[in-house]
Amino acid sequence: MQVQAVQDKKALDTFLEFPYDHYKNDPYWVPPLRVDIRNQFNVKKNPFLRHCDYQLFLLKNNDSVIGRIAAFEDNLASEFWGEQIGLFGYFECIPDQEAAFELLNAAQKWLLEKGCMRMRGPWSFVSQEWGSVVEGFSPSPVIMGPYNPPYYNDFYTSYNFKKVKDLLCWYISAEEGYQIPERILKLTDRVAERYQVSIRPLNLKNYDSEVRTIMDLSNRSIIENWGYSPVTDEEVESMAEELRPIAQSKAVLFAVDQNGREIGFAIALPDINVLLKSLGGRLFPFGIFKLLLGLPRLTQYRMFALGVVPEYQGKAIDSLLYRALHESLFSSNLWMEINYVLEDNWPMINAIKKLGATPLRRYRIFEMEI
Repeated sequence: MQVQAVQDKKALDTFLEFPYDHYKNDPYWVPPLRVDIRNQFNVKKNPFLRHCDYQLFLLKNNDSVIGRIAAFEDNLASEFWGEQIGLFGYFECIPDQEAAFELLNAAQKWLLEKGCMRMRGPWSFVSQEWGSVVEGFSPSPVIMGPYNPPYYNDFYTSYNFKKVKDLLCWYISAEEGYQIPERILKLTDRVAERYQVSIRPLNLKNYDSEVRTIMDLSNRSIIENWGYSPVTDEEVESMAEELRPIAQSKAVLFAVDQNGREIGFAIALPDINVLLKSLGGRLFPFGIFKLLLGLPRLTQYRMFALGVVPEYQGKAIDSLLYRALHESLFSSNLWMEINYVLEDNWPMINAIKKLGATPLRRYRIFEMEI
Protein backbone atom coordinates (compact mmCIF):
# COMPACT_ATOMS: atom_id res chain seq x y z
CA MET A 1 0.00 0.00 0.00
CA GLN A 2 1.19 3.49 -0.81
CA VAL A 3 -0.23 6.91 0.05
CA GLN A 4 0.03 9.51 -2.69
CA ALA A 5 -0.61 13.23 -2.43
CA VAL A 6 -3.02 14.55 -5.05
CA GLN A 7 -0.95 16.92 -7.17
CA ASP A 8 -2.59 17.05 -10.59
CA LYS A 9 -5.93 16.92 -12.37
CA LYS A 10 -5.74 13.21 -13.11
CA ALA A 11 -5.22 12.38 -9.44
CA LEU A 12 -8.02 14.78 -8.46
CA ASP A 13 -10.35 13.04 -10.90
CA THR A 14 -9.47 9.72 -9.27
CA PHE A 15 -10.05 11.20 -5.80
CA LEU A 16 -13.48 12.51 -6.78
CA GLU A 17 -14.56 9.36 -8.57
CA PHE A 18 -13.59 6.84 -5.88
CA PRO A 19 -16.87 6.94 -3.87
CA TYR A 20 -18.99 6.12 -6.93
CA ASP A 21 -17.26 2.75 -7.21
CA HIS A 22 -16.81 2.27 -3.45
CA TYR A 23 -20.55 2.60 -2.74
CA LYS A 24 -21.96 1.10 -5.92
CA ASN A 25 -23.59 -1.77 -4.01
CA ASP A 26 -24.71 0.25 -0.98
CA PRO A 27 -28.52 0.70 -1.10
CA TYR A 28 -28.47 3.77 1.16
CA TRP A 29 -25.72 5.90 -0.39
CA VAL A 30 -26.93 8.75 -2.60
CA PRO A 31 -24.49 9.61 -5.42
CA PRO A 32 -24.05 13.38 -5.46
CA LEU A 33 -23.99 15.20 -8.76
CA ARG A 34 -20.45 15.05 -10.06
CA VAL A 35 -20.55 18.69 -11.08
CA ASP A 36 -21.45 19.74 -7.51
CA ILE A 37 -18.71 17.63 -5.95
CA ARG A 38 -16.12 18.94 -8.39
CA ASN A 39 -17.11 22.50 -7.52
CA GLN A 40 -16.40 21.82 -3.84
CA PHE A 41 -12.74 21.29 -4.75
CA ASN A 42 -12.46 24.29 -7.07
CA VAL A 43 -11.22 27.43 -5.35
CA LYS A 44 -12.95 29.55 -8.01
CA LYS A 45 -16.29 27.92 -7.21
CA ASN A 46 -15.91 27.32 -3.47
CA PRO A 47 -14.79 30.42 -1.52
CA PHE A 48 -14.32 28.31 1.64
CA LEU A 49 -11.05 27.07 0.13
CA ARG A 50 -9.70 30.61 -0.04
CA HIS A 51 -9.11 30.65 3.71
CA CYS A 52 -7.95 27.03 3.97
CA ASP A 53 -4.71 25.16 3.59
CA TYR A 54 -5.43 21.63 2.45
CA GLN A 55 -3.99 18.47 0.95
CA LEU A 56 -5.77 15.50 -0.58
CA PHE A 57 -4.41 11.95 -0.41
CA LEU A 58 -5.08 8.71 -2.27
CA LEU A 59 -4.21 5.24 -1.03
CA LYS A 60 -3.23 2.67 -3.65
CA ASN A 61 -2.60 -1.04 -3.51
CA ASN A 62 -0.50 -1.68 -6.60
CA ASP A 63 -2.58 0.09 -9.26
CA SER A 64 -5.90 -0.04 -7.43
CA VAL A 65 -7.23 2.90 -5.41
CA ILE A 66 -8.50 1.65 -2.05
CA GLY A 67 -9.02 4.87 -0.11
CA ARG A 68 -8.82 8.64 0.12
CA ILE A 69 -8.72 11.46 2.70
CA ALA A 70 -8.46 15.25 2.92
CA ALA A 71 -6.43 17.09 5.57
CA PHE A 72 -6.98 20.80 6.02
CA GLU A 73 -6.89 23.78 8.33
CA ASP A 74 -9.55 26.47 8.16
CA ASN A 75 -7.51 29.55 9.01
CA LEU A 76 -10.55 31.71 9.77
CA ALA A 77 -11.89 29.06 12.13
CA SER A 78 -8.53 28.64 13.87
CA GLU A 79 -8.39 32.38 14.44
CA PHE A 80 -11.95 32.45 15.78
CA TRP A 81 -11.45 29.37 17.98
CA GLY A 82 -8.13 30.67 19.26
CA GLU A 83 -6.30 27.41 18.54
CA GLN A 84 -4.99 25.48 15.57
CA ILE A 85 -7.30 22.52 15.10
CA GLY A 86 -6.54 20.39 12.08
CA LEU A 87 -9.47 18.89 10.23
CA PHE A 88 -9.92 15.75 8.17
CA GLY A 89 -12.70 14.75 5.85
CA TYR A 90 -13.76 13.03 2.64
CA PHE A 91 -12.47 9.83 4.22
CA GLU A 92 -13.40 6.72 2.25
CA CYS A 93 -11.70 3.35 2.59
CA ILE A 94 -12.14 -0.34 1.97
CA PRO A 95 -12.88 -2.41 5.10
CA ASP A 96 -9.22 -2.80 6.07
CA GLN A 97 -7.87 -1.22 9.26
CA GLU A 98 -4.28 -1.10 8.03
CA ALA A 99 -5.43 0.84 4.97
CA ALA A 100 -7.47 3.22 7.11
CA PHE A 101 -4.51 3.88 9.42
CA GLU A 102 -2.28 4.65 6.44
CA LEU A 103 -4.70 7.37 5.37
CA LEU A 104 -5.19 8.78 8.87
CA ASN A 105 -1.41 8.76 9.41
CA ALA A 106 -0.90 10.79 6.22
CA ALA A 107 -3.48 13.36 7.33
CA GLN A 108 -2.04 13.55 10.84
CA LYS A 109 1.51 14.03 9.58
CA TRP A 110 0.45 16.83 7.23
CA LEU A 111 -1.49 18.61 9.99
CA LEU A 112 1.44 18.31 12.40
CA GLU A 113 3.68 19.94 9.83
CA LYS A 114 1.18 22.82 9.71
CA GLY A 115 1.51 23.28 13.47
CA CYS A 116 -1.83 21.76 14.48
CA MET A 117 -2.03 20.12 17.90
CA ARG A 118 -5.38 18.40 17.48
CA MET A 119 -7.13 16.57 14.66
CA ARG A 120 -10.92 16.75 14.29
CA GLY A 121 -13.41 15.26 11.87
CA PRO A 122 -15.06 14.15 9.72
CA TRP A 123 -15.43 17.71 8.41
CA SER A 124 -15.98 19.01 4.90
CA PHE A 125 -15.48 21.99 2.60
CA VAL A 126 -19.20 22.79 2.93
CA SER A 127 -20.57 24.70 5.90
CA GLN A 128 -21.91 22.36 8.60
CA GLU A 129 -21.60 19.13 6.63
CA TRP A 130 -19.96 17.38 9.55
CA GLY A 131 -19.87 14.08 11.33
CA SER A 132 -19.86 10.32 10.91
CA VAL A 133 -23.14 8.42 11.14
CA VAL A 134 -23.07 6.25 14.27
CA GLU A 135 -26.82 5.59 14.54
CA GLY A 136 -29.52 5.68 11.86
CA PHE A 137 -27.79 4.41 8.74
CA SER A 138 -31.18 4.10 7.07
CA PRO A 139 -33.14 5.60 5.48
CA SER A 140 -30.79 7.28 3.00
CA PRO A 141 -29.31 10.63 4.03
CA VAL A 142 -31.15 13.84 3.23
CA ILE A 143 -29.80 16.74 1.19
CA MET A 144 -26.37 17.88 2.45
CA GLY A 145 -26.33 15.02 4.95
CA PRO A 146 -23.14 12.92 5.28
CA TYR A 147 -23.18 9.15 4.95
CA ASN A 148 -20.70 6.38 5.76
CA PRO A 149 -20.65 2.63 6.44
CA PRO A 150 -20.64 1.59 10.12
CA TYR A 151 -17.10 0.22 10.04
CA TYR A 152 -15.57 3.70 9.63
CA ASN A 153 -16.42 4.39 13.28
CA ASP A 154 -14.44 1.31 14.33
CA PHE A 155 -11.45 2.71 12.45
CA TYR A 156 -11.71 6.06 14.25
CA THR A 157 -11.97 4.58 17.74
CA SER A 158 -9.18 2.08 17.07
CA TYR A 159 -7.00 4.96 15.90
CA ASN A 160 -7.54 6.58 19.33
CA PHE A 161 -10.05 9.21 18.33
CA LYS A 162 -12.54 10.19 21.03
CA LYS A 163 -15.98 11.65 20.69
CA VAL A 164 -15.96 15.43 20.89
CA LYS A 165 -19.59 16.10 19.96
CA ASP A 166 -22.70 14.28 18.75
CA LEU A 167 -25.25 15.82 16.39
CA LEU A 168 -28.82 14.56 16.68
CA CYS A 169 -31.61 14.19 14.13
CA TRP A 170 -35.34 13.52 14.36
CA TYR A 171 -38.13 13.06 11.86
CA ILE A 172 -41.87 13.58 11.51
CA SER A 173 -44.13 11.71 9.10
CA ALA A 174 -47.71 12.60 8.21
CA GLU A 175 -48.21 9.09 6.83
CA GLU A 176 -47.34 7.72 10.28
CA GLY A 177 -49.97 9.99 11.79
CA TYR A 178 -47.80 12.82 13.07
CA GLN A 179 -49.66 15.87 14.34
CA ILE A 180 -48.41 18.83 16.34
CA PRO A 181 -49.55 18.25 19.94
CA GLU A 182 -52.57 20.30 20.99
CA ARG A 183 -50.68 21.89 23.90
CA ILE A 184 -48.07 23.21 21.43
CA LEU A 185 -50.83 24.73 19.30
CA LYS A 186 -52.24 26.51 22.35
CA LEU A 187 -48.77 27.58 23.50
CA THR A 188 -47.80 29.07 20.15
CA ASP A 189 -51.13 30.91 19.90
CA ARG A 190 -50.36 32.55 23.24
CA VAL A 191 -46.76 33.29 22.24
CA ALA A 192 -47.79 35.00 19.00
CA GLU A 193 -50.32 37.13 20.86
CA ARG A 194 -48.16 37.97 23.86
CA TYR A 195 -45.09 39.04 21.89
CA GLN A 196 -47.00 40.32 18.86
CA VAL A 197 -45.00 38.05 16.56
CA SER A 198 -46.14 37.24 13.06
CA ILE A 199 -44.77 34.85 10.43
CA ARG A 200 -43.95 35.72 6.84
CA PRO A 201 -42.57 33.61 3.98
CA LEU A 202 -39.42 34.17 1.97
CA ASN A 203 -39.78 36.78 -0.76
CA LEU A 204 -38.19 35.09 -3.76
CA LYS A 205 -38.31 38.33 -5.75
CA ASN A 206 -35.99 39.86 -3.14
CA TYR A 207 -33.87 36.73 -2.69
CA ASP A 208 -30.44 38.32 -2.23
CA SER A 209 -31.68 40.71 0.45
CA GLU A 210 -33.52 37.89 2.21
CA VAL A 211 -30.32 35.83 2.29
CA ARG A 212 -28.47 38.71 3.96
CA THR A 213 -31.23 38.90 6.57
CA ILE A 214 -30.92 35.18 7.26
CA MET A 215 -27.15 35.41 7.68
CA ASP A 216 -27.48 38.36 10.06
CA LEU A 217 -30.04 36.45 12.14
CA SER A 218 -27.92 33.30 11.97
CA ASN A 219 -24.75 35.03 13.16
CA ARG A 220 -26.63 36.62 16.05
CA SER A 221 -28.43 33.43 17.09
CA ILE A 222 -25.78 30.70 16.78
CA ILE A 223 -22.47 32.48 17.38
CA GLU A 224 -22.12 30.69 20.73
CA ASN A 225 -22.79 27.23 19.27
CA TRP A 226 -20.02 24.65 19.35
CA GLY A 227 -18.17 24.41 16.05
CA TYR A 228 -19.35 27.79 14.81
CA SER A 229 -16.91 29.91 12.86
CA PRO A 230 -17.50 33.04 10.77
CA VAL A 231 -18.71 32.66 7.21
CA THR A 232 -17.43 35.11 4.62
CA ASP A 233 -19.72 37.16 2.39
CA GLU A 234 -18.41 35.19 -0.59
CA GLU A 235 -19.42 31.92 1.05
CA VAL A 236 -22.90 33.26 1.78
CA GLU A 237 -23.33 34.37 -1.83
CA SER A 238 -22.03 31.04 -3.14
CA MET A 239 -24.34 28.92 -0.98
CA ALA A 240 -27.28 31.19 -1.78
CA GLU A 241 -26.70 30.69 -5.49
CA GLU A 242 -26.42 26.92 -5.05
CA LEU A 243 -29.71 26.78 -3.16
CA ARG A 244 -31.58 29.31 -5.31
CA PRO A 245 -32.94 26.67 -7.75
CA ILE A 246 -34.56 24.68 -4.92
CA ALA A 247 -35.50 27.49 -2.51
CA GLN A 248 -39.24 27.62 -1.85
CA SER A 249 -41.12 30.57 -0.42
CA LYS A 250 -43.27 28.25 1.70
CA ALA A 251 -40.21 26.49 3.14
CA VAL A 252 -38.29 29.54 4.42
CA LEU A 253 -40.13 31.51 7.08
CA PHE A 254 -39.32 34.56 9.21
CA ALA A 255 -40.64 35.52 12.64
CA VAL A 256 -41.31 39.26 12.72
CA ASP A 257 -41.90 41.46 15.79
CA GLN A 258 -44.53 44.18 16.13
CA ASN A 259 -42.09 46.74 14.71
CA GLY A 260 -41.56 44.74 11.54
CA ARG A 261 -38.09 43.49 12.51
CA GLU A 262 -37.10 39.90 11.76
CA ILE A 263 -36.25 38.09 14.99
CA GLY A 264 -35.96 34.50 13.81
CA PHE A 265 -36.06 32.18 10.82
CA ALA A 266 -36.64 28.58 9.84
CA ILE A 267 -35.35 26.92 6.67
CA ALA A 268 -36.48 23.62 5.16
CA LEU A 269 -34.87 22.29 2.00
CA PRO A 270 -36.65 19.98 -0.43
CA ASP A 271 -34.83 16.68 -0.16
CA ILE A 272 -33.53 16.37 -3.70
CA ASN A 273 -31.61 13.26 -2.60
CA VAL A 274 -34.88 11.45 -3.30
CA LEU A 275 -34.38 12.36 -6.95
CA LEU A 276 -30.58 12.11 -7.08
CA LYS A 277 -30.53 8.52 -5.91
CA SER A 278 -31.43 7.20 -9.35
CA LEU A 279 -29.26 9.58 -11.40
CA GLY A 280 -25.84 8.05 -10.71
CA GLY A 281 -24.32 11.48 -10.18
CA ARG A 282 -25.04 12.71 -13.71
CA LEU A 283 -27.40 15.43 -14.93
CA PHE A 284 -27.19 14.48 -18.58
CA PRO A 285 -28.71 13.25 -20.73
CA PHE A 286 -31.89 12.66 -18.68
CA GLY A 287 -31.07 13.62 -15.09
CA ILE A 288 -31.88 17.29 -15.54
CA PHE A 289 -35.43 16.45 -16.66
CA LYS A 290 -35.97 14.12 -13.71
CA LEU A 291 -34.92 16.92 -11.37
CA LEU A 292 -37.04 19.60 -13.02
CA LEU A 293 -40.13 17.38 -13.13
CA GLY A 294 -39.62 15.84 -9.70
CA LEU A 295 -38.78 18.91 -7.63
CA PRO A 296 -42.30 20.42 -7.52
CA ARG A 297 -43.72 17.07 -6.42
CA LEU A 298 -41.35 16.49 -3.50
CA THR A 299 -42.98 16.12 -0.11
CA GLN A 300 -39.79 15.14 1.72
CA TYR A 301 -37.73 17.86 3.40
CA ARG A 302 -34.74 18.50 5.57
CA MET A 303 -35.25 21.11 8.28
CA PHE A 304 -31.91 22.73 7.68
CA ALA A 305 -31.71 25.65 10.10
CA LEU A 306 -33.66 27.50 12.75
CA GLY A 307 -32.47 30.51 14.68
CA VAL A 308 -33.89 33.08 17.08
CA VAL A 309 -32.05 36.23 18.16
CA PRO A 310 -30.84 36.16 21.80
CA GLU A 311 -33.40 38.63 23.18
CA TYR A 312 -36.25 36.35 22.07
CA GLN A 313 -34.71 33.02 23.00
CA GLY A 314 -36.52 31.04 25.70
CA LYS A 315 -39.88 32.50 24.64
CA ALA A 316 -41.01 29.57 22.42
CA ILE A 317 -40.49 31.52 19.19
CA ASP A 318 -38.70 28.42 17.90
CA SER A 319 -41.85 26.36 18.47
CA LEU A 320 -43.91 29.04 16.74
CA LEU A 321 -41.61 28.88 13.70
CA TYR A 322 -41.70 25.08 13.66
CA ARG A 323 -45.49 25.06 13.77
CA ALA A 324 -45.70 27.60 10.97
CA LEU A 325 -43.26 25.60 8.85
CA HIS A 326 -45.19 22.39 9.42
CA GLU A 327 -48.46 24.06 8.44
CA SER A 328 -46.88 25.70 5.41
CA LEU A 329 -45.48 22.43 4.05
CA PHE A 330 -48.21 20.08 5.18
CA SER A 331 -49.47 17.33 2.90
CA SER A 332 -50.81 13.87 3.62
CA ASN A 333 -47.37 12.39 2.90
CA LEU A 334 -45.11 15.08 4.35
CA TRP A 335 -41.85 13.66 5.75
CA MET A 336 -39.25 15.94 7.32
CA GLU A 337 -35.92 15.25 8.96
CA ILE A 338 -34.81 17.75 11.59
CA ASN A 339 -31.09 17.69 10.94
CA TYR A 340 -29.17 18.40 13.11
CA VAL A 341 -29.10 19.57 16.76
CA LEU A 342 -26.06 19.66 19.05
CA GLU A 343 -26.38 16.98 21.74
CA ASP A 344 -26.07 19.56 24.54
CA ASN A 345 -28.44 22.14 23.06
CA TRP A 346 -31.03 21.29 25.70
CA PRO A 347 -33.52 24.09 24.95
CA MET A 348 -33.81 22.89 21.35
CA ILE A 349 -33.82 19.20 22.28
CA ASN A 350 -36.57 19.73 24.85
CA ALA A 351 -38.60 21.72 22.34
CA ILE A 352 -38.28 18.97 19.73
CA LYS A 353 -39.31 16.31 22.24
CA LYS A 354 -42.38 18.35 23.20
CA LEU A 355 -43.24 18.62 19.50
CA GLY A 356 -43.39 14.83 19.34
CA ALA A 357 -40.69 14.19 16.72
CA THR A 358 -39.13 10.71 16.52
CA PRO A 359 -35.34 10.15 16.98
CA LEU A 360 -33.70 9.07 13.73
CA ARG A 361 -29.93 9.58 13.42
CA ARG A 362 -26.82 10.44 15.37
CA TYR A 363 -23.70 11.91 13.79
CA ARG A 364 -20.42 11.94 15.71
CA ILE A 365 -17.43 14.23 15.42
CA PHE A 366 -14.15 12.75 16.62
CA GLU A 367 -11.01 14.42 17.89
CA MET A 368 -7.56 13.47 19.15
CA GLU A 369 -4.34 15.15 20.20
CA ILE A 370 -1.54 14.79 17.68
